[in-house]
Amino acid sequence: MKYIVILCDGMADEPLEELGGRTPMEAALTENMDRLAAEAEVGMVCTVPEGMAPGSDTANLSVIGYDPRKYYSGRSPLEALSIGAEMGEKDVSFRCNLVTLSEKEERYEDRVILDHSSGEISTEEASVLIEALRKGLEREGYTFYVGTSYRHLLIQKDGKVTELTPPHDILTKRIGGYLPEDPVLREMMVKSYNILKDHPVNAQRRTEGKNPANSAWFWGAGTRPALTSFEEKNGVKGAMISAVDLLKGIAAGSGMHNIIVEGANGGLHTNYAGKARAAVKALTEDGYDFVYVHIEAPDEMGHQGNVQDKMKAIEYIDDQVIGPVTESLRQAGTDFRMLILPDHPTPVRVRTHTADPAPYLLYDSTKAQEGCRMYCEKTGRESGRMFKEGYRLIDHLLEG
Repeated sequence: MKYIVILCDGMADEPLEELGGRTPMEAALTENMDRLAAEAEVGMVCTVPEGMAPGSDTANLSVIGYDPRKYYSGRSPLEALSIGAEMGEKDVSFRCNLVTLSEKEERYEDRVILDHSSGEISTEEASVLIEALRKGLEREGYTFYVGTSYRHLLIQKDGKVTELTPPHDILTKRIGGYLPEDPVLREMMVKSYNILKDHPVNAQRRTEGKNPANSAWFWGAGTRPALTSFEEKNGVKGAMISAVDLLKGIAAGSGMHNIIVEGANGGLHTNYAGKARAAVKALTEDGYDFVYVHIEAPDEMGHQGNVQDKMKAIEYIDDQVIGPVTESLRQAGTDFRMLILPDHPTPVRVRTHTADPAPYLLYDSTKAQEGCRMYCEKTGRESGRMFKEGYRLIDHLLEG
């Protein structure tokens, strides 16, 4: 038996008036997911423990089978594992987003966050900007590291974990009330605007009608994590397919193999088909028992508040990942269990994550059962099935 998780980041949502009271999951054309739902188990899962922030960090730890209350030490340190940033026991890692701030205000504190991802800036452009921040901001005990797209890191030697605000939680809000209390971090953010706003990379982006990456934004602080081995814990050899450093870091920390797919970028136009092919190859040719395919696009479209593009992301996953993976494994004669779910909702109305339960679909190629008409939030709730401790769902997947 082979096992595969298709993690559709932020896919769950709320009923929207513009979709006739349907969610993007309900309104999207998802023939493959709905076909599986007719013979699968559909239910709900609480991926974010009560009292914890609803982030992709805590939620994905849950889905992979790690209780966030036990294993979570901050988002950024997981990403540090992915990019090979060295951390001592007392070091603190911060996520450094390249964000788009409004520019008409005189004071930095009066600006607002227009875009938490700077229009999903490319890694190539971002690396040039991070180098500029290195030259202008680095001092003893602080080191910048390049990540992917808008997601980068700052490591503080012998630091202190402080509560910081995710930029996607305060889109369009005045930033003054959300800046770090730590004077060094605050000063760095203010200076970053002066360094980046007229940088040639941003000048070029403006001429192309793109959002400039005109400020650093620090958040997600934490210390070095200590995850137990995924293979020792579950008895299966696992691999991760993701464009996002957070997921790569969870894989690195738990001893899973990271499979890199060319053209996978975490955006709406990522290499969906490449991820599907890589997952099938890992399971049928490369000796892996378990593959976790993480797809960021629905979450990014939720943060942007873009209903139509969120539906497109869901349809791309259905057509280019779920359909081909299912068909390829069947043609290979491979018995498999497939778990499809979002890690959390990212409703377009609020443009950030919520801690509401998420719907899951569990399909077993060897055990067709009476399912439901479609896979969505509503049918998940109607099933009456609920995993209140999300980290136990993987045991249900692997027990079959």
